[in-house]
Amino acid sequence: MQAAAVSVVVVSHGRPKSLMWCLSALAGLRHEPFEIVVVADLAAVAYVSESRFAGKVKLIPFETPNIAAARNRGIEAAAGEIIAFIDDDAAAEPMWLHHLTMPFDDESIAASGGYVRGRNGISYQWTAREVDRAGRARPLDHDGDGSFKAVPSAGFAVKTEGTNMALRRDVLCQMGGFDEAYHFFLDETDLNLRLADEGHGTALVPLAEVHHAYSASHRRGEDRTVRDLFDVGASSAVMLRKFGQDVGPRLEEIRAEQRDRLTDQRARGLLSGAQNRKVQDSLEVGFEAGLERRFGQYADLGAPKEDFLAFSPERSGSLVIEGWRWSSGALREQAKDAAARGVNVSLFIFGLNARYHRVRYDAAGYWEQSGGLFGKSERHQPLFRLRRFKDRLFEEEQRVAAARGLPG
Repeated sequence: MQAAAVSVVVVSHGRPKSLMWCLSALAGLRHEPFEIVVVADLAAVAYVSESRFAGKVKLIPFETPNIAAARNRGIEAAAGEIIAFIDDDAAAEPMWLHHLTMPFDDESIAASGGYVRGRNGISYQWTAREVDRAGRARPLDHDGDGSFKAVPSAGFAVKTEGTNMALRRDVLCQMGGFDEAYHFFLDETDLNLRLADEGHGTALVPLAEVHHAYSASHRRGEDRTVRDLFDVGASSAVMLRKFGQDVGPRLEEIRAEQRDRLTDQRARGLLSGAQNRKVQDSLEVGFEAGLERRFGQYADLGAPKEDFLAFSPERSGSLVIEGWRWSSGALREQAKDAAARGVNVSLFIFGLNARYHRVRYDAAGYWEQSGGLFGKSERHQPLFRLRRFKDRLFEEEQRVAAARGLPG
């Protein structure tokens, strides 16, 4: 039986190079059929139009800096039965769509969410979580890597991440898509709460992995330094009003949370006193805007506005390349050449030391893991473990096999 047709929606604003990095990873997905819908500012649309992706992806120009509205434009153009969402600063593992869409064989499942790895490519940024009607998220207990229909606690909904989630198109359209009152932040959380209120099931899928790079924007720097909290404040106030929460006490909680965050960044020399005050002021201005903003701004969604545009993956299969750190230049050239020939490459580079491991996706089309032969990859492991090269290689291959598509 053929897999369900999937539309992958990528929203981008002001980050054309990051968008191309994301698209490069999507070009290695092992799932068919799927299409890619890019909703982006004019500069990014022009950038993609002059790239190898021209004519292969749907390009939707959208200048307004409103992620919920941009996602709704993506839904309009998407012709797949399932719509998956990923951010422009995330790279999807080759088996991402395969795993993320499997739960939809169960008709009670309307949405699915995967796990997100952070900047080192190994530690998790987000796993299983649930969220309440004031936007407070907390871990949802789960062991193992099998997908599961998540059951939240009373008063909570299953949390999916905007950079790694999928939904049935017909359900999205019936719900009016994303509430465009959330210009940035909490737009997917609002959707999670509405899904729960309507009795829809959500599955969480640990093996559906994306790597989130945290590219710079006007809200944060490359080092994740906070630059502006206006949208956090505005979206938080909108959610509290919309879901009938006690606004004042929760806003004070958010003030305290962000104050602690900024104090830590100032202590590390990332913010000056003047910058700290400016960022705190932006949060207050955001609160004021959110207390006045109209919520329930849904889209009139129906049949797709465009036919399905099947994307032909650039890479398939899998190849492992491995070697020592002193040969890293030659190994990377070998990986780049193999990717150019149409193969998904996993490159392992080990040093004769105990350095921590890192994983990164290279826009040339390969995944690289580097670190010490005796160092740890998973952060719960000991700092030093004696290992032979071939044993360590096998161990790391097995760690990523299901997400990467390597032999088990």
